[in-house]
Amino acid sequence: MASLFRVTTGFIIGGTLGILLGVLTGQFPVISSLLSPLFHILRPIPPIAFVPIVILWFGLSEAGKLFLVVWGVFFTVWLSTHIGVQKVDRGLIRAALMLGTPRRQMLQEIVLLGALPYIVVGLRTAVSISFYTLVAAELAGAFAGIVYRIEIAQQNLQTGQVMGGLAALGLMSFIADRLFAALAERIVWWR
Repeated sequence: MASLFRVTTGFIIGGTLGILLGVLTGQFPVISSLLSPLFHILRPIPPIAFVPIVILWFGLSEAGKLFLVVWGVFFTVWLSTHIGVQKVDRGLIRAALMLGTPRRQMLQEIVLLGALPYIVVGLRTAVSISFYTLVAAELAGAFAGIVYRIEIAQQNLQTGQVMGGLAALGLMSFIADRLFAALAERIVWWR
């Protein structure tokens, strides 16, 4: 349950931030010129590289573990949203503006719906990323969770429990991916 909480919470926070900032950087060139270079510099840094810094900044608290999962999810969702927003048909946007569509309505009904297939692909990829980022997060001093159990079993030379933990982690990730794929088919039915 501790692992599922970390994955779910980190996925929701990272996905939400990724979508919001992806829409902003994809739609507004000024914001893109400010944030995109920074994101492209930070994006290749794997979450596991932050484990020592997270322990220094957050100690062994849940906030540090959530930070690592959010880090892993955010950049994937941001990049797919950013690209999706840029791929929206500019003719539709111009037509909406010429017809007097308010900016907010245009963002909701044209930009977001046009970018939704890209966003869903980013979110589905982030489901898997959130699980392997969980490994880094729980190695940063967890006292509960699947990876914590795997680590304890490894220290006690209990190979069967290590393999069982890895299988449970893989099964949880597979089920989460299948559930998200089923949900995505309902959300993006026109693809």
